[in-house]
Amino acid sequence: MCGICGFIGRGSEEERRAVLERMKQKIIHRGPDGEGTYIDDAIAMGFRRLAIIDLQGGDQPIYSADRRYVITFNGEIYNYRELRAELLDAGYSFCTESDTEVILHGYEAWGRKVLDRLRGMFAFVIWDSRERTLWAARDMFGIKPFYYLPAGDALVYGSEIKSILEYPAYEKQVNREALEQHLSYQYSVLPETFFKGIFKLAPGHWMLWKDGAITIRRYFDPLPVPGTCTLSHEELIDAIDETVKESVRYHMVSDVEVASLLSSGVDSSYITANFGGKQTFTVGFDYEKYNEIPYAETLSRQIGAENHSRIITSEEYWDALPRIQYFMDEPLADPAANALYFVDREAAARVKVVLSGEGADEFFGGYPIYHEPLSLARYQKLPSVLRKALGAAAGLVPVHVPGPGFLKRGALDLEERFIGNANIFTVPQRERILLEPGTAGTPASLTAPYYAKVSDLDETSRMQYIDLLFWLAGDILLKADKMSMAHSLESRVPFLDREVWALARQLPLHEKVDDRNTKTALREAARRSLTQAQSEKKKLGFPVPIRIWLREESGYERVKERFVSRDAARFFRTQELVRLLDVHRSGREDLSRHIWNVYTFLLWYDVFFNETPAFAAPVL
Repeated sequence: MCGICGFIGRGSEEERRAVLERMKQKIIHRGPDGEGTYIDDAIAMGFRRLAIIDLQGGDQPIYSADRRYVITFNGEIYNYRELRAELLDAGYSFCTESDTEVILHGYEAWGRKVLDRLRGMFAFVIWDSRERTLWAARDMFGIKPFYYLPAGDALVYGSEIKSILEYPAYEKQVNREALEQHLSYQYSVLPETFFKGIFKLAPGHWMLWKDGAITIRRYFDPLPVPGTCTLSHEELIDAIDETVKESVRYHMVSDVEVASLLSSGVDSSYITANFGGKQTFTVGFDYEKYNEIPYAETLSRQIGAENHSRIITSEEYWDALPRIQYFMDEPLADPAANALYFVDREAAARVKVVLSGEGADEFFGGYPIYHEPLSLARYQKLPSVLRKALGAAAGLVPVHVPGPGFLKRGALDLEERFIGNANIFTVPQRERILLEPGTAGTPASLTAPYYAKVSDLDETSRMQYIDLLFWLAGDILLKADKMSMAHSLESRVPFLDREVWALARQLPLHEKVDDRNTKTALREAARRSLTQAQSEKKKLGFPVPIRIWLREESGYERVKERFVSRDAARFFRTQELVRLLDVHRSGREDLSRHIWNVYTFLLWYDVFFNETPAFAAPVL
């Protein structure tokens, strides 16, 4: 696991080397174990290393035998030993034992088709010094990030935006369209980031730079094909169990110790029960429903592992928020990201690699909202006109009265009501709080082209597809990468594996959700390793008590100070922000996620645009 950065551009070697060193310094937390540089008359390539595989010989950049190609790589390729053997048989020689060199020779042997052979997580660049072209690629699901800045004939790239900001020709500017959509999605959803002009390469895509022109192509599309599985139920459960366990074994490939993050959910429990390691890590809060530590301690004892746990106080949680936004690069209003920061910090004090359970919900149908199409089925048989009328009437009922939400959501078609697992501000709501509402389209306009691709699927499968493209990469995996790398920790995700996906995409609806639960087939497979109570446990989703804290005096005042600040007045109608805060504090509505969305943005803006000194550089 590492960090990469670089640029194609003019200037003296001395000037370009100085810029590259600043870029590398900004991502030193991604790779404190070593560094590397390649500079020729066209490109400057930088690398920071977190040594996991081939501890002595895996430094980068790595070159082809004729030095035509140069690669820098962030990630892990878990099947690199098999690919290495195949390439050796084909006549390629190796200078290292690293997976990086396997990618490079794989590119020489198979061209861009090498991407179809890689089992792992990655973002890499390969420079062709003869043709003067740069080829970059990102893994299938977006586990590893890759950002880039087209700058005329130049190109700047990096694992994190903060390194790109060191490029002297770039002037920071907030992308207000990104803010508008963030208010609805709670994460950065557009190809263009919160920094105007800086983009992210989408998961499952590669990019080619040549003569100042950029070409981007998709090489992988996570399309579900529900119902195509020909296995019987018993055979399917066997196949899931075997495939998940195989993936866990692959993800244990390492020259350093591998531990596991452990919550009370079936996903991390299933992985932990099969990883064979000796250490697990958990954090919780001093509220019973927000504390998963007792569960984690019990499971750890069952498998003979030691659980390291710690209670996070509200004070340290609040104090860490600006620093967390620094490492995130872009605003992310998912409170679980901040909890992940603390559990990764605990783990990094003892190990360099952990396993984590991300991806199981998207693959196997785990989110409670995936059950909604079943719940709404009978209601949605009513004529659309009648449902719309009932939904409008429900909108007049006080929010705290139970029931109207069902009528309002049932009045909408799937494409209107589901943009992903987070749907915070509606368009009228965000226009009410924004000082200058822009021309950003509706959230549904972003998902519409992808809904069109799966219009023939059942509604739950269509929801999964949207989450795989938006929520998984934009929220779940972004925080997994940034929060672990903030502490120089590698986080591996065994569910997000090529072979696991090949099986999961075939599941029929009844093997994903039924009248009782979600992730039905996965839970049954997990019972091979867990107790029934453990495998059937309802999803908590890394709970954080922000709803409670925002009604307490200290939390209320912290947020209000931001909401009436000069920064807030640049973007929002501050009186409307305070109104949200007061309504939530009164208990009339739970607006905690709306408040947190705005508050997160303001913290991020302060860190990156006011350049708050305490967060101008990481402290390791």
